[in-house]
Amino acid sequence: MEKTVGRNQVDGRGGDQVEQVPLFVYNHHGQLVGPVSIPRVEKSDAEWQDLLTPEQFAVARAHGTERPFCGTLLDNKRAGVYSCICCGLPLFSSNAKFESGTGWPSFFQPIAEENVATISDRSYGMLRVEMLCARCDCHLGHVFPDGPKPTGQRHCVNSESLKFTDTDDLATLADPAADLS
Repeated sequence: MEKTVGRNQVDGRGGDQVEQVPLFVYNHHGQLVGPVSIPRVEKSDAEWQDLLTPEQFAVARAHGTERPFCGTLLDNKRAGVYSCICCGLPLFSSNAKFESGTGWPSFFQPIAEENVATISDRSYGMLRVEMLCARCDCHLGHVFPDGPKPTGQRHCVNSESLKFTDTDDLATLADPAADLS
């Protein structure tokens, strides 16, 4: 039995509280729905290392950056959705992708603002805006104010942090919580 208290879910077996976050997810019809209250995904570094390749872990969990013009999704032109490599949360749609010339996949907006968190990043003597998956804190990349209309933003994302799903297969991204809402 589970109880919901505010934004936190309490495991009725006496377990720890799991924070709930309002996110947009796909249902079994392949439709984006939300916001839906979804539990955050939290794992130890050892658990993430078991699930990810060394390259994915270095970027997604250790806040690294892949080399420019090397990412597997940079030149992807197919229609579909880019999801978090760690937890599967949909993050970006191909219809928001554009060629920025920077060497990383770039998008002018996320699939839903709720799905991408931002924090200040003062590393390397610069002030930047870091993007994280709102469900699991996967490092995605950075947001810059030099993108195209309509937002003027460039979400510069590491391919190692993403998984691509073709439009015809969006129902495979279905989150059980989407059908409960």
